[in-house]
Amino acid sequence: MAGRGKHRRPRTNPLTRGFIAAGTGGAALTLPLLGATHASAAEPQSAPAAAQSVPQAAQPAKSLTYTVVKGDSLARIADRYDVSGGWKQLYKDNRTAVGDNPKLIHPGLKLTVKTTKTSAAKKTATQSSAPAKPAAKPAGGVAQATQASAKTYADNLDGWIRESLDIMAQKGIPGSYDGIYRNIMRESSGNPQAINNWDSNAVAGTPSKGLLQVIDPTFAAYHVAGTSFDPYDPVANITAACNYAADRYGSIDNVNGPY
Repeated sequence: MAGRGKHRRPRTNPLTRGFIAAGTGGAALTLPLLGATHASAAEPQSAPAAAQSVPQAAQPAKSLTYTVVKGDSLARIADRYDVSGGWKQLYKDNRTAVGDNPKLIHPGLKLTVKTTKTSAAKKTATQSSAPAKPAAKPAGGVAQATQASAKTYADNLDGWIRESLDIMAQKGIPGSYDGIYRNIMRESSGNPQAINNWDSNAVAGTPSKGLLQVIDPTFAAYHVAGTSFDPYDPVANITAACNYAADRYGSIDNVNGPY
């Protein structure tokens, strides 16, 4: 691949990432039919009792206000809160606020989310308010950090990407699974030990390395705390590259060629 890092001129890349999520929703409530047998068919007082049980069985969706943070997408939010109809319904409900392009949602944007999750209100309050008021719920922050550190990942490309995404979410670095995977397959075909020994960077003594082909100066400049200092380490390589892409292009999702 061609040179990259701080030694390359930025390219103007359109936001080409397409994120497709399909949602199905709606629960059908079937009322029991009352059989007309003998004297019980003539007892009208039994009907109200059956009708009273309907509201208790139904689980109406609750409307919550969610504040968009870096790295969010309509699909991710819809999946998190089990929005009936998926991201398409979420976009439909918030078309006025989002605008004509559902791929572009900016941090700070307020969205109306309809969910049936009983714990959604707590999650929404924690996620949307945490950046502005980190000391509001210290116990929740500790619990989230503990949960993230205890999470295990598969030692393969899928696991490396997912671990990087979790770290990126904690650090406010944007990017999606699809965007990372697409660029990895172009740059290294998924080989964490890949190295480019023939391009201009290699000639200058700084060959591109790892899954996302990062040169050493760029890796050092955009290294993310908590990851390995080895540029061949898959998670460290992905996270540093995404941090660089966010600074240079807005997101790794905007990268569609040598960067």
